[in-house]
Amino acid sequence: MASVATFLNFTNRTEEAFRFYAEVFGSEIRELRRFGEVPPSPGAPPPPPGTESLVLFAFLPILGGHELMGSDAPPQMGFSLTQGNNVHISLAPDTREEAERIFAALSDNGTVEKPLAEQFWGGLFGSLTDRFGIHWIINMLLKGC
Repeated sequence: MASVATFLNFTNRTEEAFRFYAEVFGSEIRELRRFGEVPPSPGAPPPPPGTESLVLFAFLPILGGHELMGSDAPPQMGFSLTQGNNVHISLAPDTREEAERIFAALSDNGTVEKPLAEQFWGGLFGSLTDRFGIHWIINMLLKGC
């Protein structure tokens, strides 16, 4: 079955971020692999010292069958990560209560750009950047609209 996931890169904070998101969404990390688990490959160098315990990839189901995937992007492996504002994860929870809970949890130690509030189009909308620099939107239609 086809699917779509959002892939997030962090500088050595993937496990921390995914444990936080698992708590927010009441989910469990489905898989978490570390760079140190990669089997040796002929001609390929081993992971640089200090990267063995970093996250190679993680999977976490969140809402509506959507998954977050993620990886650490260690500089000693040539990665140069720049946080940007060009990606937002948009969520449409089933209830106002769930929307309020998720918004409050994700905004803890983050930055609220637009507080969660009813909008002219009949929706409940808010946006924030969480403590890991990930941009989130809550955008749900209210019943009767």
